[in-house]
Amino acid sequence: MKIIYPRVCGIDVHKKFIVAVICISESVEPIYLKKRFSTFHNDLIRFREWLIQNDCQNVCMESTGKYYIPVYNVLESHISNIVVANPKWVRAVKGEKDDDKDAKWIADLFKFGIVRSSFIPQKDFRILRELTRYRYKLVNMRSSEKNRFQNALTSGNCKLDMVFTDVFGKSASNIIALILSDNPYTDEDILSKVHKKCKASPDMILDSVNGTDLKPVQKARIELVNDHIKQLSSNIQKLDKLIDLMIEPYGDYISFLCQIPGVSRNSAIIILSEIGIDMNQFTTSRRITSWAGLTPSSNQSAGKKKSVRISRAGVYLKPCLVEVAHAAVNDKSHPYYANKFNKISKRRGKKRAYIAIARKILVATYHMLLTGEIWNPADLSEVETPVEQRLKYVKNNLKSDIKQLLDIGLTVEELTLMIQQNANIIATQ
Repeated sequence: MKIIYPRVCGIDVHKKFIVAVICISESVEPIYLKKRFSTFHNDLIRFREWLIQNDCQNVCMESTGKYYIPVYNVLESHISNIVVANPKWVRAVKGEKDDDKDAKWIADLFKFGIVRSSFIPQKDFRILRELTRYRYKLVNMRSSEKNRFQNALTSGNCKLDMVFTDVFGKSASNIIALILSDNPYTDEDILSKVHKKCKASPDMILDSVNGTDLKPVQKARIELVNDHIKQLSSNIQKLDKLIDLMIEPYGDYISFLCQIPGVSRNSAIIILSEIGIDMNQFTTSRRITSWAGLTPSSNQSAGKKKSVRISRAGVYLKPCLVEVAHAAVNDKSHPYYANKFNKISKRRGKKRAYIAIARKILVATYHMLLTGEIWNPADLSEVETPVEQRLKYVKNNLKSDIKQLLDIGLTVEELTLMIQQNANIIATQ
């Protein structure tokens, strides 16, 4: 095999230390330089200087949890070629593994250029990604707490969720606060807490509250859950302000992506935080869809197709794109994705159809960021305009063209002959 990088460094990353091996293949017999460093910042700087002294600008390491990030941060602006590889592409053979051998194995693989590089966005987007992912976790935690709050009410024979669409609305919250208080209350007190525009009848509201039996300990637990919900909501609002500050320089990109049906501002921020704005990192649209876990796997042997399930990749990007796909399918002003969804769901089912629409949206995002063109699919008019309407449009134009030809003096026989000749030419093509 041809050596692509004559000087490379393979790094085996751990929590407390790293093992680095520089492989110099400029002579017949390769030379290996091995050294061990701690993961403290000063020692990582010493490691960087060691690389520069040995004129090594090609570095490869495993993506070991979060432990590779400090190493990457120190090398980012000083080493020209840094490859963070998925462990499955650089894993050594069992029985021949230790820290020194792992680093040497990574260097040996990397010098031939056969190690795939993982996608690492710019530092601004890495920070933005941390914020958006943390927000995703907080929103999920708040949803879990809201379910826990509602289940606690149900356990106490309180059926307000059967009367109000939102238990956390103004009327329901006032009634729950009255129930949780230690003060006695009457039916009039409960009805006085209901908003004037409430659609539920007074009898139904009283029936839902009648029989509520909550012990003091249960009430205390419900109040704790409610306090946690308020705290989470407050933290989400603070996090939104931080995200707005981070995304301010990229406001044009956010507005640009919002042209895609189903993409809201929050969705656009999540998409940008995950993939960045430089699409040259991905050579084709197939690469980015595979990286996001939206491409069917290729698993075939002896002419038989086995599992074609999508991968587990894109833990944060994939749910966002699927949510966008649901919104795009329900968008009445742009029926493009709805028509695509209906065709695919008839053959493959709704679940696969939503994944297919999510993939199409990611492909559209890729091409928009790569070329700067607005959202305008090549088959937009064909998909959004029914066949009957297109035929009607073509017939009307054909009638107008024939009338103009007859007006300038063309006879019916000449016109018929011309149509037949053109039809024969098209048929032969």
